Amino acid sequence: MTFTRFVETGRVAKCASGKYKGKLVAIVNVIDQNRVLIDGPTTGVPRQQYPVNHLHLTKYRVKFPYTAKSKVVRKALEAYNLKEKFSTTRWQERAAAKAKRCNLTDFDRFKLRLARSERNRIVSAQFKKLKKEVVNNGMLFGKPVKGTKPLPKRRNPIPKKEGKKKRVRKNKKAPAKK
Repeated sequence: MTFTRFVETGRVAKCASGKYKGKLVAIVNVIDQNRVLIDGPTTGVPRQQYPVNHLHLTKYRVKFPYTAKSKVVRKALEAYNLKEKFSTTRWQERAAAKAKRCNLTDFDRFKLRLARSERNRIVSAQFKKLKKEVVNNGMLFGKPVKGTKPLPKRRNPIPKKEGKKKRVRKNKKAPAKK
């Protein structure tokens, strides 16, 4: 699949660092290969130059004229329904979950730990039950039951040669006696 997220006028991006981290902005102009002019009138980000390395490009692109005013950018973003479209993405869901985890209290973390251990107990019991069933069928170890697909044959281990003694390593220096 070809690359589709280009740094271009109208591309919607998410700020990755700084004061406006996590805010959605639109690229208004490309200054050079390292900097762009961004504007985020709907998210409260003022028009400013911003490093491309500090932007996460999204798949969304809004149509507005080259170096348009903030008023035009705002109308284009609102007509595109960017907030609604972005709120349904996995990206936004993960960001919301991360923010929720960061704001947990000690008691919330304690409850989460208990819930995870309970879930793991249930999953382990079901796994052991299924494993026991497979072992009894013979599909995991041993011979399969009639009517099931046979297991591949095991390779025989290399037979040991008789008469050959184990090789013993000799130390170069003998231990000193007192």
